[in-house]
Amino acid sequence: MKKLLILGAGFLQAFVIRKAVEMGYYVIAIDKNPESVGFKDAHEYAVVDIVDIEACYDYARRKAIDGVMTCATDYGVLAASYIASKLDLNGINFQTAQMIKNKYLVRKCLHENKVDGISQYYEVDGRTDFDNICSTIKYPVMAKPIDGSGSKSANCVRTCDKLKEACYDAISSSVVGGALIEDFIDGHEYGVESFVIDGQVVLMAVMEKFMTQAPYFAELGHSLGRQLSIENDIKERVKKAIKVLGIDFGSVNMDVLVSETGDVSIVDIGARMGGNLIGSHIVPIGTGHKYLELLIKSTLNEPVDLDLYETKAIATRLLALKPGIVTNLPDFGAIEKEYGVSIHHHLKIGDKISEYKTNLDGCGYVVAVGENIDELNKKAELVKRLIDETIERLE
Repeated sequence: MKKLLILGAGFLQAFVIRKAVEMGYYVIAIDKNPESVGFKDAHEYAVVDIVDIEACYDYARRKAIDGVMTCATDYGVLAASYIASKLDLNGINFQTAQMIKNKYLVRKCLHENKVDGISQYYEVDGRTDFDNICSTIKYPVMAKPIDGSGSKSANCVRTCDKLKEACYDAISSSVVGGALIEDFIDGHEYGVESFVIDGQVVLMAVMEKFMTQAPYFAELGHSLGRQLSIENDIKERVKKAIKVLGIDFGSVNMDVLVSETGDVSIVDIGARMGGNLIGSHIVPIGTGHKYLELLIKSTLNEPVDLDLYETKAIATRLLALKPGIVTNLPDFGAIEKEYGVSIHHHLKIGDKISEYKTNLDGCGYVVAVGENIDELNKKAELVKRLIDETIERLE
């Protein structure tokens, strides 16, 4: 059995761990959280911080692995690339991975290569003289951690007096203690999932996204199942970005904004599979790509299947719920049966539900699959509201 090391064993990564086990590989999972849900599905696991690339490499070297990957989290990208480069395994080039993890360097590269129209961007940290740069900025702007994901501490800033506060919030959420200030784009957001293998860029999906309002702009769900008039423009922009950034292997997850005038701007890039069920459910069901198998086999240097299989329309909603302490949960199985949906959650009695500011505050997902995407969106939203209303909690 080939040995596959998966960095990150949280709720979303568990889908990939289970798939790799199902495919007959020996799966080793690591995560700094000893209670990681994915540990129970792996053949072997260890408590290792996936941000600590040397610790991850030392562990991987001792395990004589055949492949290494990270899934729906940015935090394991550098370690996975580093391990792959050291052990001569398939993975994204380490220098490229380092750049992708730095949102300022990504923005600089995209601007210099005229990929999109975002031209105002600053890298800041705790030593920055905000009084000096505040007056030079044209508002509104976004302030976000330079290495963050999941919309955590990403805020729209519309006035000078709010800039420092927003930047310090972003800096406090950054692993390296930095933040990016860039143009705020007012438009409709889409998610794009791509895969790179043997120099070929496979554009798998352009997904409609549903978002919270300002100031946080966190994901509320996705849908896939209608032809989009802007799709070709988005795909061309994404292909150009992948080329200029030098991404040479693996998954690429991007968020783009399309303005009312049709301008396409890339606002986030991850060199890994998309989270929020994108890789495990949305892409396979909505496009026919056997996405998880594709990722796992390519990582292990085995032939991959790029053929397309049966497709359905799909809509998802995050369980972005009212805050409180859970005292009783609804019968999820009965809800699934009545409404013809699937529900994936990690709620337990006694859990604290936090105010929804980023998708990291979500408690799970509702998935609706069928033919009519508009009906599926309504159904997923309805079931999400029903769950929210029937959870008993202490405020």
